Amino acid sequence: MMAVRFHQHGGPEVLRYEEAPDPAPGDAEVLLQVRAVALNHLDVWLRKGLPGMKVSLPKIGGCDVAGLVAAVGSRCARIRAGQRVLVSPGISCGQCAACLRGDDNLCRDFQMVGGYTLDGGCAEFLAVPEVNCIVLPPEMDFAEAAAIPVTFLTAWHMLIRLGRLQAGERLLVMGAGSGVGTAAIQIGRLVGARVIAVAGSQEKLARARDLGAEAGIDHTAQGLAQEVRRLTERRGVDVVFEHVGGTTWGALLPNIAPGGRLVTCGATAGYETSVDIRYLFSRNIAILGAHLGTKAEMLEVVGHVARGALHAVVDRVLPLAECAAGHRLLEERAVFGKVVLTP
Repeated sequence: MMAVRFHQHGGPEVLRYEEAPDPAPGDAEVLLQVRAVALNHLDVWLRKGLPGMKVSLPKIGGCDVAGLVAAVGSRCARIRAGQRVLVSPGISCGQCAACLRGDDNLCRDFQMVGGYTLDGGCAEFLAVPEVNCIVLPPEMDFAEAAAIPVTFLTAWHMLIRLGRLQAGERLLVMGAGSGVGTAAIQIGRLVGARVIAVAGSQEKLARARDLGAEAGIDHTAQGLAQEVRRLTERRGVDVVFEHVGGTTWGALLPNIAPGGRLVTCGATAGYETSVDIRYLFSRNIAILGAHLGTKAEMLEVVGHVARGALHAVVDRVLPLAECAAGHRLLEERAVFGKVVLTP
């Protein structure tokens, strides 16, 4: 099969569109003919090889996958050849205490499709466990389906499960133009929260308002802390949706309302920061970390997408052979929503 692989860490130039061995599905696995795969910042980090990351090389990236079932293993009973499916990206053992109570993203053996060790969907074919396959609603196309899993699952887990976002609360969405940011805005709107979007241009803020944001902050031209205080009449926000990291926490923590929550899932601008812990205990503020979500939450998300309450935001669709161009777009923050590749 043809696939995009990298044999060493580096810039987008290390990505090669080349022949790779065909995957062989196990007895409880499905062989998927990939029709669309969406890129995430995780793909960029894996390619760069950040400190502490042990990536199996050569690597095929791509966590967000949708496609057509080409074959199924002998123990598969639910998924059939010819069905259109998307892949829930988290793979767990299914037998430990965490898995059995429905917290499969906390499994000690948890892995991601296209993560550190497993190959992903930037290829013509992919083998995945049957339990990770979700049949697509008839009205959902492959590009939209591929743009859903990582971003919407993560945002749902952060805001609904961990952040306990309620109607009427103020939600601050950092990186509102990213895939996970566009998902967070819509989920905030869905539950009736008042959403403040933070992005790097007025164009992105205008599109964030179209998704349901009530107000916006252009962090390149406005002071983040000052604008949050102004927009909330100095009260602060109830929930911060954070995946930027770096120095932003110094401006965020003093502007979280008493009883507020900061939920984080990434560090695209840096993974080191300083925290004045006095804000935490004096205001009863919680800091919560999130890594993807559960398979049950993925089913919830797909249900909301199927009935039109949520929708994936696809910035553009590129051929798989142009994967390196997609990586450059993500690194340059030149997209609003997701970049999707089609083999």
